[in-house]
Amino acid sequence: MFRRPVLQVFHQFVRRESEIASSLVLERSLNRVQLLGRVGQDPVMRQVEGKNPVTIFSLATNEMWRSGESETYQMGDVSQKTTWHRISVFRPGLRDVAYQYVKKGSRIYVEGKVDYGEYTDKNNVRRQATTIIAGKKLVIILFPPPIPLVLNPWLVSDFHGGFECCC
Repeated sequence: MFRRPVLQVFHQFVRRESEIASSLVLERSLNRVQLLGRVGQDPVMRQVEGKNPVTIFSLATNEMWRSGESETYQMGDVSQKTTWHRISVFRPGLRDVAYQYVKKGSRIYVEGKVDYGEYTDKNNVRRQATTIIAGKKLVIILFPPPIPLVLNPWLVSDFHGGFECCC
């Protein structure tokens, strides 16, 4: 007997509260990228007037797969696709370490976020650019680890022979 009116009041209350909550609370989201690959060019440090410097380099990641009838028996052709990513490092400590130690051909792991932007090229044409903004983690994988990196206080030894920047 009381069940239907109670449910109606409850639904009205929930609907009203959800409308209020949706207008006041921002929804959480996630923009996170993890890349493991090889550096395509030595890092470049750039500074635009009035802004902080940024270290920029390219990173290649590869996808490999087998094509053919029998993938379970390791037969068929191996296909590979290389994707190039533009990495930008803005954090002061991480930016300097990346500029000093990352070299062309280095194998690195980067955590960051995707950023889509626009710029105007030399011919006044608007272009779109996708950039990975490096976050707090940049691991340089080196075999064998050189002595100067072990002594550098900015770096902590990693069990795989790499070095992780803690900047």
